[in-house]
Amino acid sequence: MFHNVYVFLFAICFPALSQFLSKSGIYEFWNWFDDRTWYPLGRVIGGTVYPGLTLTAGTIWWLLNSLNIPLSVETVCVFTAPIFSANASWATYLLTKEAKGHGAGLMAATILAMVPSYISRSVAGSYDNEAVAIFALIFTFYLYVKTLNTGSLFYATLNALSYFYMVCSWGGYTFIINLIPMHVLLCIVTGRYSSRLYVAYAPLVVLGTLLAALVPVVGFNAVLTSEHFASFLVFIILHVVALVYYIKGLLTPRLFKVAMTFVLTVGLALCLAVVAILAALVASSPTKGWSGRSLSLLDPTYASKYIPIIASVSEHQPPTWPSYFMAINVLAFLVPAGIISCFLPLSDASSFSVLYLVTSVYFSGVMVRLMLVLAPAVCILSGIALSEAFNVLTRSMKFQRPISDDTLPTAGDSTPGSSSTATITTSTKNANIKKEKMGTISKERSSKKSRKETELVGSSPVRPEKEEKLCVLPSEASAMGILFLIMLCGLYVIHCVWAAAEAYSAPSIVLTSRSHDGLHVYDDFRESYAWLRHNTEVDDKVASWWDYGYQTTAMANRTVIVDNNTWNNTHIATVGTAMSSPEKGAWEIFNSLDVKYVLVVFGGLIGYPSDDINKFLWMVRIGGGEFPHIKEQDYLRDGNYRVDAQGTPTMLNCLMYKLCYYRFAETDGKGFDRARRYEIGRKHFKLTHFEEVFTTQHWMVRIYKLKPQKNRVRGKLKLKLKSSSKTSLMRKGAGKKNPWQ
Repeated sequence: MFHNVYVFLFAICFPALSQFLSKSGIYEFWNWFDDRTWYPLGRVIGGTVYPGLTLTAGTIWWLLNSLNIPLSVETVCVFTAPIFSANASWATYLLTKEAKGHGAGLMAATILAMVPSYISRSVAGSYDNEAVAIFALIFTFYLYVKTLNTGSLFYATLNALSYFYMVCSWGGYTFIINLIPMHVLLCIVTGRYSSRLYVAYAPLVVLGTLLAALVPVVGFNAVLTSEHFASFLVFIILHVVALVYYIKGLLTPRLFKVAMTFVLTVGLALCLAVVAILAALVASSPTKGWSGRSLSLLDPTYASKYIPIIASVSEHQPPTWPSYFMAINVLAFLVPAGIISCFLPLSDASSFSVLYLVTSVYFSGVMVRLMLVLAPAVCILSGIALSEAFNVLTRSMKFQRPISDDTLPTAGDSTPGSSSTATITTSTKNANIKKEKMGTISKERSSKKSRKETELVGSSPVRPEKEEKLCVLPSEASAMGILFLIMLCGLYVIHCVWAAAEAYSAPSIVLTSRSHDGLHVYDDFRESYAWLRHNTEVDDKVASWWDYGYQTTAMANRTVIVDNNTWNNTHIATVGTAMSSPEKGAWEIFNSLDVKYVLVVFGGLIGYPSDDINKFLWMVRIGGGEFPHIKEQDYLRDGNYRVDAQGTPTMLNCLMYKLCYYRFAETDGKGFDRARRYEIGRKHFKLTHFEEVFTTQHWMVRIYKLKPQKNRVRGKLKLKLKSSSKTSLMRKGAGKKNPWQ
């Protein structure tokens, strides 16, 4: 019913960070302690967020205001992603140009500008880390390949700085620091080592690691976590190989064998020592030094087993085949042709493009979010394939000559003014002219072909025509091929326009749906946040699942318990435990956190599938990971998650069920849940510790207030006073004589 629109929660929170940065400066931002989130813990912003996006928007705002262009911070944040999408296309052109020339670069840049996978994070208003991180990723790869082709230390320094910008922008920088060492190792193994390779890699590891350690959210993880160890190991191997090549140029072959044995022995011992040290460092860690997201990439089942908070995010789920078709469309059919083109001939730049594609295909198959990393690789290979295909087809049409019978000599063509020698001479001239044109197609074979054709012309003037016909495609086939490629590109453009218009252009916080009676707009989120902003106190605390934390902070201006930063798993588990507990137990947990309002998202009335009921099992799993009394099996009936009459008593009595389905049966008399398509199990019940204070028009957001604690001491005191007064009266009456006796 609803469009599959990703909710850009960062697009609401990060403008607030950028606004704070523009007003207070970078030092205040770096040390900013935000007490309006993660109550009562708070959060140190500088140490828990990647600052690249915020610093980029703040810098753009400062430059524009320095030029007397008075734009607000929010306006700059809205247009940051489109600006950097143009930069990403430019970086794609540069990277592809280094591999296969200007034509392939222009084609790849054009494809990237329209690919739906990247549009999802580059439309206006999409203010997320990937808005600038994808540009930094591609530009870092370009500078690495440029350094590899030129051996320039200038480009190597820029490469380290670009890598530093990527580290500041997104945690996906670990993809760079592992892919480049893989390519360096591939070049060494295949015998393609050169001084240019050393210049391209060594400064990146040294300078890039030092700069990465300056980012507070990364810090010493740049040298202590397993994601970075591969780069250090390849760094040592590169120096051993460089030393071997250096010694080879100084010594005789006999002495070189002796020296090589010594160098390899020492190098192998050094590598083993480094491996032993690294193994000792990671042995004490239960995850062997890997982060949870990295382990989820290496083992797709790891998150679901041990880190449910990572597995609960929809973007961290494996994609389906329709997801690939939606993200890259016909480019999937062009990629194999691009891979073949990269091997004809194979260079360092083209081998890097193939390696980039292979690794990104694997990672995108593990997490749908990493389609963003796959998109540039697919565009590069598709651009190369289209460029080579158009090049071959257009050259075939350019150099194709129709063979007519008038140009061929026959026995009856000899006249007094001509001879067979003149005919042979004429055909030889024609062959030489065509040989010069064909030389532009293949310069390496032109000299051999010219000698062979010269020998064959004297014996048979028809042979050069046949050989030329074998070098090019027929004009009809070339025309049909060009027409087919144009139609393929047209279909790709149509799909990209449709995807951008239908899936990524609507405001993410305002939901839309289409039915037989037209377009429906659901503005319940803003309605609920406006109510909180105008009907609650400034210091009131609001509890909800972490998905809505950023929105509540930014749009309702209220303190939240958890938000989308997800830096503290225990605090999130506490909220999940409260939602999974009976009403009284949940009230006690929320009351201990000083919570005054609880917000839940419910889609049963209008059929919205991404509500809290469908997310509830993840709350149970995350809560059960920290609090063992919460067990998932208590909420399942024969292994199935149900909220109808077959639901378990634990499920039908938990707080989440009650807050979502309270008074729901009154809407239609049956309590039919349109999102899950069945009638609910428990319809008529009352709330004893919570009271409903607001429900939006379409019941999508429901807000409840915690009832105050009953004054039990006062009630006991009244009972005690009443009983004591009654006893005293009886004693007084016992001393008096009844006058009626």
